[in-house]
Amino acid sequence: MTKKLINILILVPIGVVLIVLCVANRQSVTMALNPFNAEDQVLSVSAPFFVYIFIAFILGLVFGSLATWFSQHKHRKTAKAKKREAAQWRAEADRQKTQPAELPQTRPLDRLPSA
Repeated sequence: MTKKLINILILVPIGVVLIVLCVANRQSVTMALNPFNAEDQVLSVSAPFFVYIFIAFILGLVFGSLATWFSQHKHRKTAKAKKREAAQWRAEADRQKTQPAELPQTRPLDRLPSA
């Protein structure tokens, strides 16, 4: 319930801000991809400004997610090793449960060494 409430309190205002941003930035903007000649129409893209904002937002999400995923590699590797080790210990415990208990060999009381 609280997670849903927090999502509503965060996502609704963000959605409203994005809609207002899109409506306010409907003008077509030309992005020149040729750094040496900005007037070159072959390497230019015209789109509404909010499209560029959305593309930047999506690229930020993708690159941020990839950076996080790569930085957490060592934690995933450790967790995988611990999971494998836990499975081995579980198998050993199951094997110990199925085997009869082996008692250590003891000497009879009448043959104790004299001290």
